[in-house]
Amino acid sequence: MSPSPRSTAPVRRGTMLACTLGASAAVLAIGLAPAAQAAPGDNGDVKVHDSRTAVDRQQDDPKVCKFYLDAFNFDAGQKVTYTVDQQPPTGTAQVLAGQLTLPEGTGHTPDLSLPDGHYKVTWTFEGEQGSAKHKVFKVECATTSPTPPGGPIGGVGTGGGGSVHGPDTAEIAAGSAVLAVAAGLGIRAVRRRSARNATS
Repeated sequence: MSPSPRSTAPVRRGTMLACTLGASAAVLAIGLAPAAQAAPGDNGDVKVHDSRTAVDRQQDDPKVCKFYLDAFNFDAGQKVTYTVDQQPPTGTAQVLAGQLTLPEGTGHTPDLSLPDGHYKVTWTFEGEQGSAKHKVFKVECATTSPTPPGGPIGGVGTGGGGSVHGPDTAEIAAGSAVLAVAAGLGIRAVRRRSARNATS
């Protein structure tokens, strides 16, 4: 006696339900995968900025003089710990360290300065995934303008360190006064002689 068609219905319904649940779980797993990879704070970044760069600029300045560290896109209230180390050929020593608290996920250090050389900034934070992030940069401050040939220009009174190209204003004035007195004395002497010759 063959089984009634109705007897297979519960099996089919159970199979379909299992397949539907399995497909839903797979879709949910795929949809949640990016969220699991982007753990809180992992989307944050720290930039090295020249002291004249605006804080809202989200690009690095690879060569700086005075500089600051600028943090973006972290979670509100997150704390970032940073260190700055020399890089060869400059050296290998750690030269700076500190922490940034980011009430709204952004923030920056005050202006910092280091001797000319190669450096790497490394930052870490709670809940980070994988190894600490880092950036390399170079400190290179402009050299002072060269002294004109022959030394500083201007008298001592002007802060130039003394003139090497001629007398300064005070020397010229003093020389003029001496010449004026000498000329006056010479004119008197000529007049006296003329008066004596007239009476003799």
